[in-house]
Amino acid sequence: MNNSIYNNSFTRCNALKMQVFHSVSELSVFQQQNKSKGHSLGFVATMGALHEGHLTLLRRANQENAASIVSIFVNPTQFNNPEDLEKYPRRTDEDLALLEAEGATAVFMPSVEEMYGNEVEPEAIDLAGLDQGMEGEFRPGHFAGVATVVKRLFEMIKPDRAYFGNKDYQQVLVVKHVARIFNMPIEVIGCDTARFPSGLAMSSRNFRLSPQGMEESGIIYREMKWAADHYQDYSPESLKNTIRAHFADSNLELEYIELADAHSMKLVETWAEHKEVRIFMAAYCEGVRLIDNTTLY
Repeated sequence: MNNSIYNNSFTRCNALKMQVFHSVSELSVFQQQNKSKGHSLGFVATMGALHEGHLTLLRRANQENAASIVSIFVNPTQFNNPEDLEKYPRRTDEDLALLEAEGATAVFMPSVEEMYGNEVEPEAIDLAGLDQGMEGEFRPGHFAGVATVVKRLFEMIKPDRAYFGNKDYQQVLVVKHVARIFNMPIEVIGCDTARFPSGLAMSSRNFRLSPQGMEESGIIYREMKWAADHYQDYSPESLKNTIRAHFADSNLELEYIELADAHSMKLVETWAEHKEVRIFMAAYCEGVRLIDNTTLY
């Protein structure tokens, strides 16, 4: 990437202490200061329990912008399972220490009331079918919650660029769609998935896995890479059935495997109909739900 287009990249001052905001009114002063200096602002949205994948996004935001801001907000409207919301790891002190060490300019940590007021409900946003299948099917209402909270965070923070991990590729397409239909002048950037040596995608949920579970979960990525190497020998349906058979011999419980168009999220029935296809998987290991995806072709 030619970073010369980001003319503010080298004006950051990491010696300044990271600022932490809890309200939009506090944010407005920060925004005015950045605007008056002509600084670009890079944004990373998180639900906390930060890991190397999040920090990779922050490093890119720092590289391509004069200032960076990270949000930490466990969004209740994107959890269709209340137990999942309750179990989601909270590590605020550790998160803030990591962000300061990585040179984040600011952190936004709103309350549920600050985000939603008295009605904790998702907005009705037309997602043009991007929310169908995969996570949309197995987590009803999830993308309505994602679209709502991202729209509000974008309106509050007003970044120039926003960085999301492609581990949640379907979510990245939803976020790009939201920015587009609401005419938000924000560049939404999908970044490569950060992985452990086993191939397991980094996720906040991994904190709940044992070392053995972490290693065994590498089968998800191995099977996706196998599919990318062998898909031409199979029809889409027979490819999925073969991978299901492979999982039957593992300690993981496969929830779904799907092949979808990389742009429309339309499910693939024949290879000839699609120029770019991704493979999507979800599986349980030790009761922890893991998702991943990668390019098939």
